[in-house]
Amino acid sequence: MERRRFLGVLCATAAASPLATLAQRPTMPFIGFLNTGSPKERTHLVEAFRQGLKEAGYIDGKDVAIEYRWAEGHYERLPSLASELVRRQVAVIAATGGSEPAVAAKAATSTIPIVFTGGGDPVQLGLVASLSRPGGNATGITNVGSSLEAKRFEILRELLPKVSTIAYLVNPNNVTSSVKEVSAAAAAAGKQLQVVNVAVESDFEPAFATIKRSRAGAVLVAQDALFVTRRDQLVALAGRHAIPAVYGFREFTIAGGLLSYGADIRDVHRQAGIYTGRILKGAKPADLPVLQATKFELVLNLKTAKKLGLNISRDFLARVDAVIE
Repeated sequence: MERRRFLGVLCATAAASPLATLAQRPTMPFIGFLNTGSPKERTHLVEAFRQGLKEAGYIDGKDVAIEYRWAEGHYERLPSLASELVRRQVAVIAATGGSEPAVAAKAATSTIPIVFTGGGDPVQLGLVASLSRPGGNATGITNVGSSLEAKRFEILRELLPKVSTIAYLVNPNNVTSSVKEVSAAAAAAGKQLQVVNVAVESDFEPAFATIKRSRAGAVLVAQDALFVTRRDQLVALAGRHAIPAVYGFREFTIAGGLLSYGADIRDVHRQAGIYTGRILKGAKPADLPVLQATKFELVLNLKTAKKLGLNISRDFLARVDAVIE
């Protein structure tokens, strides 16, 4: 009788132990990844983010899981997508692909930590109190993209010194628009600047028709998620109208664009992954200073330059970080 009782207790303990182990096993944290673009054209940036997580000690699918929310270039979708992640009770929101996701995430929660990447001034946007002491639930990496627009204008002017009118393609819905800065740079250089607004994809064709009619000799394409998401279409339109164009990211020149200058956004997303990992380990966003991008690259598509009949000087080529042939 005692032997049967002992075996019953032993079997009950053995059966219960896996359940007890499962109950004691910590729940895998979820990261919300909020982005202005689409998964197809941001794969390399997701991989860079995951690499940063790995460097911080987290492997996607093993130590952490990522919930993705993509706006597909539509800024108006960001508030609802951010709210979805808040309801999902993610541990951290990685708001990437411009300043708009960070603004949406900040409006959706004051408690869930936010790691942002973007080209705007995070202090002016109300994301942090200061770069060195963020002081709230957000921190991240700024690639100062909007402040580089005037620099891109200067590069385009240097490449094409005889061009008198330059078109500036901008999204009026972008919270980090640099129209004032670029206009000032154009006035100082004695150049005519034609601002052309593009808010939706259907505006692309009419915009380039307007640029062509105005006889602008080149176009500066603003750093914007809508443009990045539809870069193939933009590059094709510039090629069809034979208009030299400068862009903010290497991805445009890879797609056939003439020239790009900006931060290495792969490295920016890697750093965002590292910061996200540090927060998962207990660091407070308020104590993590906002980082600034340190890697910038000037990329030239030489094949496109030849198609446009441009003669690139040796001095200019010497400054180029990468040449696509």
